Amino acid sequence: MTKRVHPNSPVLESPKPMLSTAGDRCSPPPPSPPETAPVTLTVWRKSLLFNCNGFTVFDSKGNLIFRVDEYAKSGNKGQIVLMDAVGSPLLTIRRKKLSLGEHWQIYDGEAPSSANPLFSVRKHVKFIQSKSLAHVIPCGSPPATATGEGFEIEGSYARRCCLVYDEKRRVVAEIRRKEAAGGVAFGLDVFRLVVQPGFDVAVAMAIVILLEEMFGTKSSPI
Repeated sequence: MTKRVHPNSPVLESPKPMLSTAGDRCSPPPPSPPETAPVTLTVWRKSLLFNCNGFTVFDSKGNLIFRVDEYAKSGNKGQIVLMDAVGSPLLTIRRKKLSLGEHWQIYDGEAPSSANPLFSVRKHVKFIQSKSLAHVIPCGSPPATATGEGFEIEGSYARRCCLVYDEKRRVVAEIRRKEAAGGVAFGLDVFRLVVQPGFDVAVAMAIVILLEEMFGTKSSPI
């Protein structure tokens, strides 16, 4: 079934460049400071639409960042389109047909069927002794990441305890249980997604969606 992410956050107007004093030439705005802190998102495994399954994702300030809705009557099975806050497609996630085991591919934007994937994601084969849940491999040339070596996902999605490692075994993203607040404990449907600086937040959310497809309520829990 098709899941589309189309947040309803207000559209922000792009800042207008300042005019220089010399003629009509525009001066570019100053560069943004580099990211130095992890991005922490709250993921709610529930759609805001009636009679739909999906995700609703907020940032640390409570702003809606991503929204995933599963439409029961959709004809596009095995495809997910991730959109940004203004409705522009960021990533297309497709399940690869006629492949051994679960094999998914992540594409840039709302990609046509002929597009080349950015990432290839394979579910871990159970008969191989490993802590891995899935492996994410960059595709194409140049590689879709700076390192080009891929990422390993380990842990238990059923317990909302997963780590995403790069090729140097550095944690680039983490799925964890949300801490209780005010005496109220959160269940498995509400959890954290923590993304380290330098790792694409949209790709991290795509990994969450794929873990739900592979190990969620419709699959055997791990």
